[in-house]
Amino acid sequence: MTRRRLLFLISEDWFFCSHRLPLAVAAREAGYDVTVATRVTDDGDRIRAAGIDLVPLGWSRRGTHPLRELAALREVIRVYRRCRPDIVHHVAIKPVLYGSLAARVARVPFVVNAVAGLGYIFASHDARARLLRPVVRAGFHLLLDRDNARLILQNPDDVEQFTKSGIVDRQRVRLVRGSGVDLRRFTVVPEPPGEPVVVLPARMLRDKGVEEFVEAARTLRAEGLRARFVLAGEPDEENPACIAESRLLDWAREGIVEYWGWQEDMVSVFQGANIVCLPSYREGLPKALIEAAACGRAIVTTDVPGCREVVSDGDNGLLVAARDAIGLAAALRRLLRDPVLRGKMARRARERAEAEFSIDYVIRETLAVYRDLLNGRSATSAGGQVGSRGDA
Repeated sequence: MTRRRLLFLISEDWFFCSHRLPLAVAAREAGYDVTVATRVTDDGDRIRAAGIDLVPLGWSRRGTHPLRELAALREVIRVYRRCRPDIVHHVAIKPVLYGSLAARVARVPFVVNAVAGLGYIFASHDARARLLRPVVRAGFHLLLDRDNARLILQNPDDVEQFTKSGIVDRQRVRLVRGSGVDLRRFTVVPEPPGEPVVVLPARMLRDKGVEEFVEAARTLRAEGLRARFVLAGEPDEENPACIAESRLLDWAREGIVEYWGWQEDMVSVFQGANIVCLPSYREGLPKALIEAAACGRAIVTTDVPGCREVVSDGDNGLLVAARDAIGLAAALRRLLRDPVLRGKMARRARERAEAEFSIDYVIRETLAVYRDLLNGRSATSAGGQVGSRGDA
């Protein structure tokens, strides 16, 4: 039997390794020849070691110069024509838009588009984001709503937004909730003794709620509440919402927070925390939170799309309004003062991770999307009610 060729298009190699490498390996084991086209920085060897063909790209996530972006599009078209994939899987907004256009030009038979959250363009209030928003919406409608394509979204709010606005027909949408967590690796250990640790695990971006977290930490420290507040992540200079490292270091020198930067061993980070906090403005379905849940940690996050898929208020954590440092401080204060409540929420967090967010389930659902496209089956006939909570 001829092996099908699957090609992933994704912005950065580190993001592919963090969020899609297990899926790519599972696809290879399921009989696909797998290639990833991405910008290569530090993780190219890791991708090749997993048996995945790697095609380096020269593009930038933040690029806006028309000539450079046209060159980036031409590069993707050349890759598609050379590799001749049966199916392409685009991840995130820029790869979805450029890849879908390239797939039409190169006559790729089948397309899977995965939008893992609407990101800076839809979450930010600044002028550049507002300017780009209608352009991206129009591009989505023209390129995504096609018979040979399926759109994977990570939460019901995004399904509602894409379908109610007429961007994509509901029959072409599948809900696969996140990129999954390895429950064998992210395991539960007792909370560490001593002064409680509150960790914000994310790229250091304004729309991750970093500034609100620092302000909440400032408030609680001024009250004399004993706790350590940690920023675990690094700036992402390709993102317009990036917080400069100099500012992060200033906060650390003030003694408001500890700035740990990028951490390779996130299991140890979560197991060394008492509370995990992500006050994001909007998400697809945050990997950091399902990993924290798998490690059995109480969570404080915002009542926004994506985050509220992981946390039910009062069950496995607390929900607060986005951009509300006062409400965030109140929620953190409550959990810091009540270790019994933290313990109850921690147990529920692990139970929900096991029931809803296993990487094995996410892989199985995504491979089913590939099979259904290749076999000419509709999204609904393959996977039941599209957009239902239990669909992925």
